[in-house]
Amino acid sequence: MRRLRFIPAGINLQFISKRMIFFVFSGLLVGLSVGLFTIKGVNYGIDFKGGILIEVRTPDAADPGAMRLALSDLGLGEVALQEFGAPNDVLIRVQRQEGGERAQQAAVEAVKAVLGPEVKYRRTEFVGPKVSEELFWDGVMAVTFAIIAILVYIWFRFEWQFGVGAVVALVHDVLSTIGLFSLLGLEFNLSTVAAILTIAGYSINDTVVVYDRVRENLRKFKTMPLAELFNRSINETLSRTVITSVTTLLALLSLYLLGGEVLRGFSFAMIWGVIIGTYSSVCVAVPMLLYLDLGRRAGSGGEGKEAAVEQTP
Repeated sequence: MRRLRFIPAGINLQFISKRMIFFVFSGLLVGLSVGLFTIKGVNYGIDFKGGILIEVRTPDAADPGAMRLALSDLGLGEVALQEFGAPNDVLIRVQRQEGGERAQQAAVEAVKAVLGPEVKYRRTEFVGPKVSEELFWDGVMAVTFAIIAILVYIWFRFEWQFGVGAVVALVHDVLSTIGLFSLLGLEFNLSTVAAILTIAGYSINDTVVVYDRVRENLRKFKTMPLAELFNRSINETLSRTVITSVTTLLALLSLYLLGGEVLRGFSFAMIWGVIIGTYSSVCVAVPMLLYLDLGRRAGSGGEGKEAAVEQTP
């Protein structure tokens, strides 16, 4: 039985020769993202703006859609509902109201009036500006520490040049994701931060696969020009990269279409992250090595003595 191939065997696409096109496109993408974030900003969710948290338990299985529709008519601004635990447990988040503690209490009473007396209120909390600011900076630090940790890992696993190339690709992915959320006005919350961290992990996985083939070919082809060697390495791993990305996208599309409102922002960020992460691994991370004084020694010593990870051609 013949195997289904997304990419024909022996393909030789010229990625490296078109690197300036990729660099210009990526530069414009990152520049636009930074400009949008600086000028327009992002639509921060309750996690980062502060607000009211109300945990309720309904007598029967909850209907978040109907509850969301009823609460949206109260004029309280942003109202988000999330199921968790049992089917009849719902977490309601209402944006912070202007007017201090009395205004927050009035908003809580309005929510209770709409949901009715049969609903049990298990927890009511107010997330103030200080807590939301701490959550924001915790998210920033989580992403920053993840990128630094990846840099250190790639540095020790390969060479410092590989680490720099991988981090450039990661920063490219993170900034472009934030820029997309700013452009579309999508809610940016803790789920989005989790998506960005997941994108970083996915992107670095693709990058390491290609880098491992580069290192293997550096040992195998001692005199081949680096540009040709890099292009060969990309093409040899292209089938694996495309198949992995397509299967991941199929799962994410199902999550986006069927996962409901709560998971929509997370799944949308992941869909974009898989696409841009695959692009940056092939078109940014590897071509960057041409400008980082990568010598033939990168294919020898320590890790270079190990057998290369088997790749799907």
